[in-house]
Amino acid sequence: MPRRILITGCSGGGKSTLLHALAKAGHATVPEPGRRIVAEGRALPWVDPAAFARRAVEMARTDLARADAELTFFDRGLIDAAVALAHAGGTPLTDTLGSARLYDTPVFLAPPWPEIYRQDADRRHDLHAATEEYDRLTTALATLGYDTILLPKAPVQDRLAFVLAHTAKA
Repeated sequence: MPRRILITGCSGGGKSTLLHALAKAGHATVPEPGRRIVAEGRALPWVDPAAFARRAVEMARTDLARADAELTFFDRGLIDAAVALAHAGGTPLTDTLGSARLYDTPVFLAPPWPEIYRQDADRRHDLHAATEEYDRLTTALATLGYDTILLPKAPVQDRLAFVLAHTAKA
């Protein structure tokens, strides 16, 4: 059965950099839906957060359906999209996610990391908003019964080794 490992947490916390390192090391990866949606130029989160979240749910479901490698790492995913939708439009998590277990444990959480956080054209929210999002995610993951592991604030190669060591144990 394919294993699906979610890397989530604070926006700007180094998730995409870690995912790039995992891909470079030969692992199957799925990039963050949000960045891909912004690149499409429609359903922008700063224009219509609910439409953005609905598009992220759709894209994340497709990503999960297509993930057929023995082990796939996801940069954000359906849980993130469901949390965003609940926050933007009030749709309860269980209505979006159902009861199925979507990802394997552990789920890796990138904590807020002010030293590396940067706003850019695609990430317009500030660190305070990113931290609030992180708090919503950690609450949702606990509510959904996922075991989480906090990623260390360390260079990407150390984070890569950390994730691979914990993934091998699971």
